[in-house]
Amino acid sequence: MSRFVLAVAAFAAAVFAAPCFAHGGLAMDQDKCKLRLGSYQMHFAGYQLDAQRSEFCEDIPHVAETIIVLDAIDEVLRDIPIEVIIARRGASPSEPGAVEFSLPPQIYPKGTLTLRHTFKEAGDYVGLVYAGNKREHQAVFPFSVGQDRSLRWLIGGIAALTLLGAAGYWIGRQRLQRSIDEAGGV
Repeated sequence: MSRFVLAVAAFAAAVFAAPCFAHGGLAMDQDKCKLRLGSYQMHFAGYQLDAQRSEFCEDIPHVAETIIVLDAIDEVLRDIPIEVIIARRGASPSEPGAVEFSLPPQIYPKGTLTLRHTFKEAGDYVGLVYAGNKREHQAVFPFSVGQDRSLRWLIGGIAALTLLGAAGYWIGRQRLQRSIDEAGGV
């Protein structure tokens, strides 16, 4: 019986944790978004003027002009060319399709890249950042633009609560049946 409860709890945790793995080389660390380029790291921040001037890390809230800032954390990234590509999502979440924006390889001695791009359509995209003369260091991360993910969380929450409620009901019925059986039946 307790195994059943643990299984339901594990399922509920998986429902809510699954979106955390969807962003490839992009991860939150101490309230800062970091992009992994092989063994190197860059700080990633995105901004939109119509998004209440708040910084975002992963999905882009609106179809609008977007400013993306990449700051080299590792000094070595200041001495090698860095290239950035934004493409529509291809056949899989981390596969690029049609290129929307391209920043050609260039050395950034101060370690900061700032790019502006106006997204014209909501949808799924892929960001690619390459470092090195032969693109030997890379990060590929899927993201969405102008898609409200709160509905997915709401549906997942309702599903998890329904499963937990069903588990509670099942456990209660088992205990009631055991009590009846121990009392000699009715």
